[in-house]
Amino acid sequence: MHWNTVRPIATIAGYAALCCLAISPGCAAAAELLKARLAQNLAPISGLAIIAKSKGIFEKHGLDITVSNFTSGKQCLDTVIGGGADIATTAEAPVTASAMANQPIAFVAGMEYSDLKTVVAAKAGVKTKADLRGKRIGFTAGTGSEVYTATLLKSAGLTPKDVTLVNLRPQEMLSALAAGSIDAIDTWEPHIANAKKTLGEAAAELDTKGTYSETFNIVVMRTYLDANPALVEKFIAALIDAEVWMEAHQDEAITVVADAVGMKRDDLAPIWADYVYRVRLDDRLIEILKTHSAWRLESGNHPPGAAMPDFSKVVVAEPLKKVDPARVTLSWK
Repeated sequence: MHWNTVRPIATIAGYAALCCLAISPGCAAAAELLKARLAQNLAPISGLAIIAKSKGIFEKHGLDITVSNFTSGKQCLDTVIGGGADIATTAEAPVTASAMANQPIAFVAGMEYSDLKTVVAAKAGVKTKADLRGKRIGFTAGTGSEVYTATLLKSAGLTPKDVTLVNLRPQEMLSALAAGSIDAIDTWEPHIANAKKTLGEAAAELDTKGTYSETFNIVVMRTYLDANPALVEKFIAALIDAEVWMEAHQDEAITVVADAVGMKRDDLAPIWADYVYRVRLDDRLIEILKTHSAWRLESGNHPPGAAMPDFSKVVVAEPLKKVDPARVTLSWK
């Protein structure tokens, strides 16, 4: 599954007016930078924000972005909801949880997607999805990992009762798999690549391609957006600039992101194509949000009395529309 990666010829033209530096480098310096706090999941999924910060793109758009790093998008969104940051990079799982809890969040752009994957211990004898029956599977509750696990089991004709589910943080999975306390892990890159490299022939990746793609997105509180529309637009424009820069400088982008997240470049390069970086709002994003919400309702993993959210009230397209309207292809707009 791949997003449409066709780029308009005049990509930058649609948002250049948001930052006079696109025309004159001296004019951003003449104005005071707008300050904002970014809660960022420090992983390649945040690649666009990492590049925008590392290459000075935020500053070129008149922004002074202070970054606080976390190990999950849930922590990022919780921090924004709690007032500890202004902007969150987060996946769809925290978004649906917050929407069902009637938190006044504003989903302003998607910026990346990638497939979740499964690595199994070789000694567990798991060759197909159906072989997961009776196995101990590591997953991360409250994230896309949990939905992926449920979807994977369902596709194999299994239920959660047919396996033992072990709730772990992604960074805890490798040691648990190596110690033999679990038989498989369901998570995202780079944890999959790290497990395969570290365990070598003692582990193998299960073929689950196309089972579930996790998105990574930009979310703010609605009150923050209402008070700071120009800042949010500049932030989105900077991410688009970062996307364009990454395409033109892929080798350097891999190095910058690897250094930022503490990975070896040689470990990130082979999985770089797994990260599809594209700033957009489209029906595929809404489909994933609805699929995740349906899973919450079916599994009972939701606040009391919750219903399917009206995502037309959660997704706010106006900032991206002002920056580059071609990137908004929502059927309801």
